[in-house]
Amino acid sequence: MKRFLYLIFSAIVLVSCQDKKEEAKAEDKEACTSETKTNDDGFEMYEMSEMAALMEQMYVDNERLKDRILKGDTIGKFPQHFTRIHEAVLTDETDKDEFFNTQAKKFIEAQELIYKDPENAKEHFNNGIDACIRCHEVKCGGPIPKIKKLYIN
Repeated sequence: MKRFLYLIFSAIVLVSCQDKKEEAKAEDKEACTSETKTNDDGFEMYEMSEMAALMEQMYVDNERLKDRILKGDTIGKFPQHFTRIHEAVLTDETDKDEFFNTQAKKFIEAQELIYKDPENAKEHFNNGIDACIRCHEVKCGGPIPKIKKLYIN
């Protein structure tokens, strides 16, 4: 009976620790992508910044592009909305500095090369992902694990 109670207690502790880790990860991501606003009812609502929404869209577009590259399908045309990275409003506008602008430029150049030089699409694609990660290592590390999933091995 003591072993059974010990086993149940251990399981409860493990589950509660896992929940706290997941909450911390969610808070890290949220801090990079949203602002907290209180509505008329007093509830806190999270509003995604223009840049966070753009980055989410670029992620989805790059997932699709990765699939096309892996399947050997036609690449298509460069998505022009990617260039909004230079204009989109960040959660914290002080993050839009020379480092950010340099990394954004490298990202756009690598992305454009995918479409201009489809024979080397994999290399250009991974260079674009490298640019994302280098910027996020300095500016907002929350999405790095998700971004790394885009790499083409």
